[in-house]
Amino acid sequence: MRLLFILISACLPLMACIKPDPMAGLQPGEHGRVVRILDGDALVLDTGQSVRLVGIEAPAAPYRERDGEPFHEEAKRILEDMALGREVQLYYGGLTRDRYDRALAHVRTTDALGPELWLNAEMLSRGGARMRVYPDTAQGCEQFAGLEAEAREGSLGLWKLPVFRIADAAALPDDFDRFRLVEGHTGAMTGSDAFGTVCELALQDSALVLAVTAAAAQYCQLPEGTPVLARGYVRDGRMEISHTLNLQVR
Repeated sequence: MRLLFILISACLPLMACIKPDPMAGLQPGEHGRVVRILDGDALVLDTGQSVRLVGIEAPAAPYRERDGEPFHEEAKRILEDMALGREVQLYYGGLTRDRYDRALAHVRTTDALGPELWLNAEMLSRGGARMRVYPDTAQGCEQFAGLEAEAREGSLGLWKLPVFRIADAAALPDDFDRFRLVEGHTGAMTGSDAFGTVCELALQDSALVLAVTAAAAQYCQLPEGTPVLARGYVRDGRMEISHTLNLQVR
């Protein structure tokens, strides 16, 4: 019995140091070698499969008549430095394909060319992207808010630029039309019959309205005056809150 106690005592510190696998609970997917980086949150495998890294939003590249966002080239290079030419495995936490047939995945490097990297998390930790979570691919994204906050506090990557700093909802231009992190205080709540929206939250002294979907319905009960940090794409004065991780009570 004494020997058993000694063995258990010796193992406990080792067990405490073992970190849980962040991919545990996710569905293992395809393997492949990264042959192209499209931007800071998308890549292509040697199989021809395009992959969108879930849970993150890198600065947008130019598209048609729309200018690219600041730091989009730098974000692309961050992902290139980590992933180009490396073998990776995809992991799925929900929906596996979007309407463009891109794989919607967590991506981890698996070869001996460098350290094992969880690319989605690394892009947040290095300031190459912001967190953006959708309910159908949210599994595995639970750590992302903390990783982003550390990069933001350290002014890493895109967080060095004033354009990406958290905006005061009261100062957001009425015609703003981009993904943004916004802080403010909740105002009145109203019900909504808009498709997919269960309630609308006003923000005090701001024209911006938070359109809350069923996946984040708990926020419809927030008292007026609650300080919040919201994230999402602003369009026509509205920001959809499609998952609980996209709204944080401050």
